Amino acid sequence: MREILDSVAAGDLSPAEAEAALAGYATSGAGRFDAAREDRAGVPEAVLADGKTPTEVADLAATAIETTERAIVTRLDAPTATTVRERLDEIAPDATVRWDDRSNWLVATTSAFERPSLDASVGVVTAGTSDAVPAGEAALIVEEMGATVTRIDDVGVASLARTIDAVDGLRDQDVLIVAAGREGALPTVVAGLVDVPIIGLPVSTGYGHGGEGEAALSGLLQSCTALSVVNIDAGFTAGTQAGLIARQLDDARD
Repeated sequence: MREILDSVAAGDLSPAEAEAALAGYATSGAGRFDAAREDRAGVPEAVLADGKTPTEVADLAATAIETTERAIVTRLDAPTATTVRERLDEIAPDATVRWDDRSNWLVATTSAFERPSLDASVGVVTAGTSDAVPAGEAALIVEEMGATVTRIDDVGVASLARTIDAVDGLRDQDVLIVAAGREGALPTVVAGLVDVPIIGLPVSTGYGHGGEGEAALSGLLQSCTALSVVNIDAGFTAGTQAGLIARQLDDARD
């Protein structure tokens, strides 16, 4: 503790960095950022933009950069992304910022950040183009956790030949995240064709009875093939689950 206090007094450590080192989190005007989450649980902390003002999101992203050299923000719109960029330009002008306006995520890293590297591959599979938003969020988290991501898109069971054509590539992966809306059939079909863990990601497409992902979630929960299921559009959760499996595989291979 004395070393941390001495570093703060010398100006080598900011108060936020010191708080994170001592308590595991850092406090901003927008709330607490769990700077120790990745070390503690293997999952990177992310800022969920839903329900927050652009300024609050920017404050938390700035705290993330200050304490971990990386900020991950999910479910943010374009105006919020602009606010975050402007704030990060002020405090970390050397940071590299990536913004995906389809899956609505932003990642910023400083030159000091070292992304982990895992000897494991995760396939992120979509039934159709409509599944790209939560699938993209899942792929982001897997990449940030250090695994190799392979995208296998538009292989839904409306034309089963597309699924069969992709089987060899599906079998090459260590873990599969399979996103599907409507009735959610694709993860169940894929789970019957491969011998790797499947994480079913129901997507809020569809309409009428069972629409907005309800039928997809129910179908996956009732799957007759072995798979696990996350909530509707829960790309972050699917990505973290696949990333944790990838970490265990990497440890085993070491």
